[in-house]
Amino acid sequence: MRLRAIMGTPRWVAAAAALVLASAALERFEGSAGAALAQMPKIAGCTPVMPPEQPRKQPRRIPNMTEATYRRLSEAQELIDEEQYQEAQDVLGALVARERRYNGNERAQMHNLLAYANYELGNVAATISHYEQVLAQMPDISEGVETTTLNQLSKLYFQEGMNYEGEASLPWLRKALSTMEEWMTKSFNPGPDAHFYLAQIFYQMKDFPRAIERLETVVKVSRDRCQQVRENWWTMLQFLYFEQENWPRVIEILEILVKEFPKRVYWVNLASVYGEIGQTDKQLWTMEAAHVGGFLTEESDVVTFSGLLLQNDLPSRGSKYLQRGVDEEIVEPTVRNLSTLGQAYQLGQDVDLAIPVYDRAAQEAEDGDMYDRLAGLYLEKGENEKCESAAQNALDKGGLRNDLQTRITLGICLFNLHKLSEARELFADLRRRARAEEARTEERTASQWVAYVDSERRRRAELERR
Repeated sequence: MRLRAIMGTPRWVAAAAALVLASAALERFEGSAGAALAQMPKIAGCTPVMPPEQPRKQPRRIPNMTEATYRRLSEAQELIDEEQYQEAQDVLGALVARERRYNGNERAQMHNLLAYANYELGNVAATISHYEQVLAQMPDISEGVETTTLNQLSKLYFQEGMNYEGEASLPWLRKALSTMEEWMTKSFNPGPDAHFYLAQIFYQMKDFPRAIERLETVVKVSRDRCQQVRENWWTMLQFLYFEQENWPRVIEILEILVKEFPKRVYWVNLASVYGEIGQTDKQLWTMEAAHVGGFLTEESDVVTFSGLLLQNDLPSRGSKYLQRGVDEEIVEPTVRNLSTLGQAYQLGQDVDLAIPVYDRAAQEAEDGDMYDRLAGLYLEKGENEKCESAAQNALDKGGLRNDLQTRITLGICLFNLHKLSEARELFADLRRRARAEEARTEERTASQWVAYVDSERRRRAELERR
């Protein structure tokens, strides 16, 4: 629609032109939100809640626009249509310089066009100033122009507020809030988009309780209209409840998200929250469902799920799942991950599978812990030479949680290899170390082994004499 298309009806030329221009500008600020909302999926079988009827209002009496003023505004409009914004400003500036001779409706048209031209030129401050001048012409502008301008101004205030941090943004955000709240008082049955916008303002102001209140209104209005609640509305609401540690509501929203917008992040977050509140059984079931659905695609997912299987006494499943992750190069074979895999095999009594995993980890580890575990497994299998080598490597690398226990393992392996003198010397030294460190258990064990080795040596000597 162009100004010239409505030349024959001067009484409403101004209002119609303003609405056309304002609508175009608004669409640049927020996109075709109204059309998008109207096209949102409807909930099947839902009956919309109808808003109460509003009493009819007498439309405002808007001053007429003269034909001479209309021609000048039409000239500016055509320049804007041709994207000659600076030239349009020159035409409009000449009118504004003599604006006292015009009525409020005509002044509103001038400033409306100037706001649009300035916005296209990237001059947000001037855009704001001219839209404020449009509202200053009340009551000589139509209700439509007023509400549209309020909406645009609020978005511009918000946009300016985003250029600042902390306290410096608050004056702009407060303006955005008050302007939008005024718009809502003048709008019939505002949709969920408007309430979501208010929630965004409250969020930026760090007023999380009021942001939550608005978002809950977003959900209610959407459902009243039988429209699906958008994914980003749910995620913002879930985040705010998470910040408040309102776990029941977080879980409720995440359960909606995994059902209506199934994605990895929602499944993983839901499992994490169950773990946070100690419901490890539900945490495991959630990860199991995510696994079956093919959502566990990240290394952290595989490691977490396998760890949960271990915690719930399912080491065989945990080891197989983690091994597959390593084989498929989803899980990096770090010392930590290999340690978990080796532990899973060990707990599942798959010692032969645990040994090569621990051996691989031991070569990469900075301390001797993996070699210490290897030594224990070799001792269990009766492979004493490998046990001796692994235990010695563990002591050489150091960083052990309890090197006295490692020395006991080494001593037993030496004894089993019939290296009695070396074994006795090690246990005697171990006893002195344990006594100095007041490690009573290790001291007692070492003393018992010293006595046992001495007894064995005497027994063997007696057998040789016979």
